[in-house]
Amino acid sequence: MLSGYLILKNIRTTQRLLRNFSSDTKFFKVEVVSSNRKTPLQPQRKSIAPRFEKKTRQKISDYLKQMATPEIEAQLAPLRAAVKEYGDLIRDLKAKQAPKIDIDKAVVELKARKKLLEETEIALAPKEASFDRLKLEDLLKRRFFYDQSFAIYGGVTGLYDFGPMGCALKANMLQQWRKHFILEEGMLEVDCTSLTPEPVLKASGHVDRFADWMVKDTKNGECFRADHLIKNSIEKLMNDKKVSAEVKKDGEDVLARLEGFDDKDMHEVITRFKFKSPITGNDLTEPIAFNLMFPTQIGPTGDFKAFLRPETAQGIFVNFKRLLEFNQGKLPFAAAQIGLGFRNEISPRQGLIRVREFTMCEIEHFVDPEDKRFPKFAKVADEKLVLFSACNQLDGAPAREVAIGEAVANKTVANETLGYYMARCHQFLMKVGIDGRRLRFRQHLSNEMAHYAQDCWDAEILTSYGWIECVGNADRACYDLQQHYKATNVKLVAEKKLPEPVDVDIVEAQANMALLGKKYKKEAKKIQTALQQLTSEQVTAIEQELLAKKLYNLDINGEKFELAPDLVNIKKYSKKIHVQEITPSVIEPSYGIGRIMYALLEHSFRQREGDEQRTFLAFKPLVAPIKCSILPISANDTLVPVMDAVKEELSHYELSYKVDDSSGTIGRRYARTDEIGIPFGITVDFESGKTTPYTVTIRHAETMSQIRLEVSELGRLISDLVSGRQQWSDAQAKYPKFEASAE
Repeated sequence: MLSGYLILKNIRTTQRLLRNFSSDTKFFKVEVVSSNRKTPLQPQRKSIAPRFEKKTRQKISDYLKQMATPEIEAQLAPLRAAVKEYGDLIRDLKAKQAPKIDIDKAVVELKARKKLLEETEIALAPKEASFDRLKLEDLLKRRFFYDQSFAIYGGVTGLYDFGPMGCALKANMLQQWRKHFILEEGMLEVDCTSLTPEPVLKASGHVDRFADWMVKDTKNGECFRADHLIKNSIEKLMNDKKVSAEVKKDGEDVLARLEGFDDKDMHEVITRFKFKSPITGNDLTEPIAFNLMFPTQIGPTGDFKAFLRPETAQGIFVNFKRLLEFNQGKLPFAAAQIGLGFRNEISPRQGLIRVREFTMCEIEHFVDPEDKRFPKFAKVADEKLVLFSACNQLDGAPAREVAIGEAVANKTVANETLGYYMARCHQFLMKVGIDGRRLRFRQHLSNEMAHYAQDCWDAEILTSYGWIECVGNADRACYDLQQHYKATNVKLVAEKKLPEPVDVDIVEAQANMALLGKKYKKEAKKIQTALQQLTSEQVTAIEQELLAKKLYNLDINGEKFELAPDLVNIKKYSKKIHVQEITPSVIEPSYGIGRIMYALLEHSFRQREGDEQRTFLAFKPLVAPIKCSILPISANDTLVPVMDAVKEELSHYELSYKVDDSSGTIGRRYARTDEIGIPFGITVDFESGKTTPYTVTIRHAETMSQIRLEVSELGRLISDLVSGRQQWSDAQAKYPKFEASAE
């Protein structure tokens, strides 16, 4: 047991560390807005660490436990160990019934060490660690970026309507996706129907396997997705200080294996941990399978069963032959589709993260299964991505930044084509404004991947909800085309030219149409087509059965047709072939636009330093819903000609704008337009019309700095800023600075 003297000595040491830490550390920068007319430039002062609510401090601490860089962790680890040391000491003192004065002194020391740890965490944490989701949600709802559908009727969970700003943001993201992939990569774009007949989704496996495990509250029947309930419940246990280390370790093991659990595994976990309904605390039923597709029927009889498509990919697969013909029979080629997908989620939550109707952008890249090289791979080989490989996950190691060329060379990523699309995915997400520090590619573990998949990497983006899968990049092998061939007997293959002609033995089943027509009438043609599509191995099997049993039952989509030896002729011959039929492999990048959009909203959310109530969205100009605002300094009629000239100039360059000529100070109007993510504000003031040509000021929302220029140069400059041909710093270097009043 530590003596009172040693405890007192440690207290004094910690107090000295706190004094030194507070005097040497700059916690935050203070933004100073200057004006050459009203506010003299103030010298920058060393800022003081603001007070944080307990909830915010805990949020920062939890964030750093998951996201701290090795450098930050090196600074925090000894401080955490110091806190743990005195926590253990106090428990030991209490267990040994030490004098109250010794316990009190140890508690004082523990509080001092906790304070040092908290202040260090606050100083080292990035701004997103203290992100306030409620403030963002308030902004999005108040300015109608999106809101729950049918709100006046009480709303429907999992369905959302986009308002003017959300609609424009989404449209701009889709426009950039189309440019980035379809136009730059020369892809074939299709637009297929959302209604999908049952046989198509039966062949793809969706009818039988597109399901989640669901549990119900035994009393009120409320439904929960079983794996999400387990994950959330275990994460709650992990944060409970009363839970033993043994139980927490068991929980960590469950989370590591959860993706591969079936209904029995999930029921065992729910029973073992005694999980209840998170809302009522009632018992839960055993997990049951719930198919996520929306059923419907086509036509008035109700006999033609169909579903709303759960993905856009199947429309591309069933049109493969037509697309191959359009591409002059050549591999590789890529087809893309932008459209709606529908999934009847069990318990949709988390806003745009989990919804029942969503916009997808999918690419199906068809390639020779024996040659998955990509002609342009060298152009992206040096692109660095943060990869969280299966090995890293199993070993408990962190994700690491690797050049994609290196990852493909050492087979961490399966092939060049998959690696190319991962690099292009990274470029797209960065282009639209995702924070690169909060982006990683996580490889699927073997128990997550479908049996036919060869490799799969999800682009995951860190949000306040945790790491969210936003893009799936998968090598699906030949599975989809083979399944549709089996269901329809229509070959979905490409021809590959052989280096040298080869002789092959052909075995064919030829229908005796004269006899077949007499016996099966209209069905004879269908039987002939089915026989023509059989492989040599299948024909050989028919021949053997005809020899042995004198009868063969041909199965065509569940219908049986008896074939006697006189109805089928087995023909064998040799043939010199110059091409080989192959079923292409498919590399599939699949983008969830709603999820990317929500992550972008979080990553773009800002609070003005020194005024946390003043929030705004700092979109990249490329995707900003509205590119600029037009703000007359007053309602004076002398400004109207300048306003008209500005509008005409912006329209000439096809730039969207919003006029705010409402009453109120210019600073208040700046704040309103900043809030909805308008990157540039054009102010028409009393100086604008005094000279010819007219002049205006442009304000950059994020930095609040301004420049003055002629209206005739306005359109080209903003067009260049939006496209990225120029940066704001370039404009500042070219045009005179305008010093405005403090906002």
